[in-house]
Amino acid sequence: MRESTWVSLLLLLLLPAPQWGGPQDGRREPEPEAEHGPLQPFDLLYASGVAAYYSGDYERAVRDLEAALRSHRRRLDIRTRCARHCAARRPLVQPGSGPGAELPFFRALLARASCSRSCQSQRLGGPASRHRVSEDVRSDFQRRVPYNYLQRAYIKLNQLEKAMEAAHTFFMANPEHMEMQQNIEDYRETAGVEAIQLVDREARPHMESYNAGVKHYEADDFEAAIKYFEQALREYYNEDVACRALCEGPQRFEEYEYLGYKGGLYEAIADHYMQVLVCQHECVRELATRPGRLSPIENFLPLHYDYLQFAYYRVGEYVKALECAKAYLMFHPDDEDVLDNVDYYESLLDDSIDPESIEAREDLTAFVKRHNLESELIKSAAEGLGFLYSEPNYWISYGERQDENRVPLGVNTEGAEVHGLSMGKKSLPKIGRDLREGGPLLYENITFVYNSEQLNGTQRVLLDNVLSEEQCRELHSVASGIMLVGDGYRGKTSPHTPNEKFEGATVLKALKFGYEGRVPLKSARLFYDISEKARKIVESYFMLNSTLYFSYTHMVCRTALSGQQDRRNDLSHPIHADNCLLDPEANECWKEPPAYTFRDYSALLYMNDDFEGGEFIFTEIDAKTVTASIKPKCGRMISFSSGGENPHGVKAVTRGQRCAVALWFTLDPLYREVERIQADEVIAILDQEQHGKHGLNINPRDEL
Repeated sequence: MRESTWVSLLLLLLLPAPQWGGPQDGRREPEPEAEHGPLQPFDLLYASGVAAYYSGDYERAVRDLEAALRSHRRRLDIRTRCARHCAARRPLVQPGSGPGAELPFFRALLARASCSRSCQSQRLGGPASRHRVSEDVRSDFQRRVPYNYLQRAYIKLNQLEKAMEAAHTFFMANPEHMEMQQNIEDYRETAGVEAIQLVDREARPHMESYNAGVKHYEADDFEAAIKYFEQALREYYNEDVACRALCEGPQRFEEYEYLGYKGGLYEAIADHYMQVLVCQHECVRELATRPGRLSPIENFLPLHYDYLQFAYYRVGEYVKALECAKAYLMFHPDDEDVLDNVDYYESLLDDSIDPESIEAREDLTAFVKRHNLESELIKSAAEGLGFLYSEPNYWISYGERQDENRVPLGVNTEGAEVHGLSMGKKSLPKIGRDLREGGPLLYENITFVYNSEQLNGTQRVLLDNVLSEEQCRELHSVASGIMLVGDGYRGKTSPHTPNEKFEGATVLKALKFGYEGRVPLKSARLFYDISEKARKIVESYFMLNSTLYFSYTHMVCRTALSGQQDRRNDLSHPIHADNCLLDPEANECWKEPPAYTFRDYSALLYMNDDFEGGEFIFTEIDAKTVTASIKPKCGRMISFSSGGENPHGVKAVTRGQRCAVALWFTLDPLYREVERIQADEVIAILDQEQHGKHGLNINPRDEL
């Protein structure tokens, strides 16, 4: 490691603990409280609780699972408290010069290590190694899996309120788990309470306070907004200390086989410390990420100061407004709106106050200084030690500020230039392309039914007569010959509900069956042709400037299972979006895996109407408020953009079989459907055989 990197590392280690995370006014960090009796390892309690659940001993299951959760929380608390305690009691010292110059530093390092081990062993009632768990158990607790067992066990014990709490806690970290969402609705119905305050037992305090601050801000209750945003910041910085402490645990040397690792003293120290430091640096992302999500809330920490700068202005505290505005500029120094606000706030100050004396908030100044030093050190170490590191943009700012938020009428601006004043609210992210519709439908017999406005949404269209009655019958006939139960969804009877049988087939499978003579080749070819017809219609109607490619094509039938329809209250396909993870609680749709983020447009082409139920519905992002309901029938096609602007689902099919061709499209040729390209090749071969041509030509629409 280069000398400059080593010096920077030492300086970073020697930085004093931030004021927000430790004792105030120079007071000594208090001794962590001792636990009464040895703390039981949470993985053993968890295993015991799960075993009790499956054996039907629900009382013991609840007892052990709750004990496991308490043990897990206590373990994290002890690690955090001991890290803070030992950092305060055993500070590191600057190396000197001359022979043995490094010894004082390493003596202090050894003293801190001894303090940490002693502190944890004393509070845990035994060595910390007893509490190291497998990655699987760690993952289960991170995903809140114990609460899934708890909600079921509490229901068996007729403890509805506790079951609801456990179910809600699990669902908050697993918003895609539609069965749990349905359980919560069922519990509400059983309790006879429609709107009940559900408790997230693992709620993160800084997130709760931030959400409360936004709520009061949007209600123009600025005093309350200030209270909650300031509380959120205190909690954020305290949780940052906790997050960083948890990074100081054992690390895996990912590039080496640990038992064969032969790094020398300085290499071993550097390898271990850089993994710790990267983990600590990533706490910014961790604290901005809601449970169960992969992507953080964009611009999360800066937004606190953005909201506060305007809230303080509205209550007449101009110095604090200026401090917060300058704090925000530490993240985004070129933000014109906030720069204008700074000028305006300075014009409101009392003549006795020098505007230059007002600096950015002290809490943030120390935080940003450390963050920037860490960033510089990690980049330098990556170069010197030869590992890859790409610095994320932690403070990305999205959307535009609302220009209409000017200085309110009645504010005395005499003698001062009036500037536009940003309130800190951000507009919602927009679809990253021009939104147009109303292009030609290309085919004579197609009937336009409704556009986006008539369907109460964005980028939606409903068409009839895309298929003829004869084509519907032919497709329905070929479906019975090529479909398998759960095809395309890992063989499950239905991926969405146990009350229906789900069957499907792809275009390539249909063509193969046709080529082999197992179904009429003409009918298999029809499946291919009508999907291409749908693609052309969608591309033309929405007036897209680039080629629309197939992402996935699937003929699907949903059949109601007899004897399972009484008092049924689930959906055939729960409310979802096609290219993002719908999060109704947060009014967000997270465009991240496992969602198919590359999908841009979707279409459903219906083949029949001789069934009951099965209506296609659009909802608001809350996944409850229905904005449009569409009854399928032969030849009807609904198409829409695939993002969070169009949450949708399918009502329960309660009698008969509902069949449709489901199509998803992408504007990115890198995500073209592989089976579709293969189907194009099969069609090319068939056409050559029919016309006696030689040589293989790929369908032009799938050329780059």
